[in-house]
Amino acid sequence: MDLKDQLKNFFPEHQEEKIPEKPSSGAKIWMQDDPIICKYEKRKGKPITILEGYTGADDDFKKLAKELKTKLSVGGSFKDGAIIIQGDFRDKIMTLLKEKGFKVKRVGG
Repeated sequence: MDLKDQLKNFFPEHQEEKIPEKPSSGAKIWMQDDPIICKYEKRKGKPITILEGYTGADDDFKKLAKELKTKLSVGGSFKDGAIIIQGDFRDKIMTLLKEKGFKVKRVGG
């Protein structure tokens, strides 16, 4: 007799709840209805691409940032709910995000 059987004896009316498993590294990222804003800026004379407007968990957005940086072979960071990619990669980033199923809106040029 295992622990579940013993608990059923003590609490016969209790219904088991299915606990969602934690997504694995290859799991899908949270998709949202609002578009992610992709904009271009220059900071200290160097071009950067900024992605903002993600409403899901920060961990999912960090995974997305890491994936974008590795696919583009560039540096970048995740700060204050925004992904900052070094260089002007708006077109490439927008196509990558659209392939994943995100809606992307281009801002600034």
